Amino acid sequence: MTRVLSGAVLITIAVIVIWFAPPPVFFAVAELLLVLAFIEYCALASAGGLPIPRFASGAATVAASIGMTSSFWVGDQLMANAVALDAALLSAFVVLAATSIVSWHGGQDALGRAAASVFPMLYLGLPIGAMVSLRSLRGREALFLLLLTVVVSDTAQYYTGRAFGRRLLAPTISPKKTVAGAVGGFVFGGLLLAAAGAWWLPSMPAALRALLGVTIVALGIAGDLFESMLKRSAGMKDSSTLIPGHGGVLDRIDALLFAAPVYYVLLKYA
Repeated sequence: MTRVLSGAVLITIAVIVIWFAPPPVFFAVAELLLVLAFIEYCALASAGGLPIPRFASGAATVAASIGMTSSFWVGDQLMANAVALDAALLSAFVVLAATSIVSWHGGQDALGRAAASVFPMLYLGLPIGAMVSLRSLRGREALFLLLLTVVVSDTAQYYTGRAFGRRLLAPTISPKKTVAGAVGGFVFGGLLLAAAGAWWLPSMPAALRALLGVTIVALGIAGDLFESMLKRSAGMKDSSTLIPGHGGVLDRIDALLFAAPVYYVLLKYA
């Protein structure tokens, strides 16, 4: 019951923020989620024996997100967006590389620490920035369609997995995900995007919408398994206990972190 109630509250908040929040408020909420997810990432890294410089890595992650959303502030000027993102990524890389030199005190984890400090820029900053940009470039409908597809797919995976699941999808990583659950996610998530996309992505051909739906579901499953791998490697069940019955922010957005970048690229350039 706790999981259901928490899920209902989360979905309600997400709908209100995506559909009704003015751009500055939407941006602020997205960056708050980014910071919370980054804090949970730091806990995973520390538990896995790879502590990172939190301030420098966190600032770089936020900078990468803002670089992705610079068009949100200045209009749809691709050159301005690209320059801002280049500056954020290149500067952050140099700073984090230099910080790793100072913070390393011997041992065989130098490469792991350096990589762990740079990784959240790519894993967290760019996908969340892409979702903010999507709302600006293609409207709230396009972003909501992505969220709805992932939610429907996750729900279908859960219930079809419980009803019909026998064979595990990735037993080393997740003891709960099943092949039957994944099939349910593909069917219901793919159909949702193909059908709702007729109203919210009217310029996209039906066949491409169907293909996009299947792709989003596949990427969402991969994102879920990836975060599960990080948690299992760190010996943690959830990324945090922030959301009753659901774990942490990372546990809720893991599928979106893999799905959003491809969705963004396709909608912006296809």
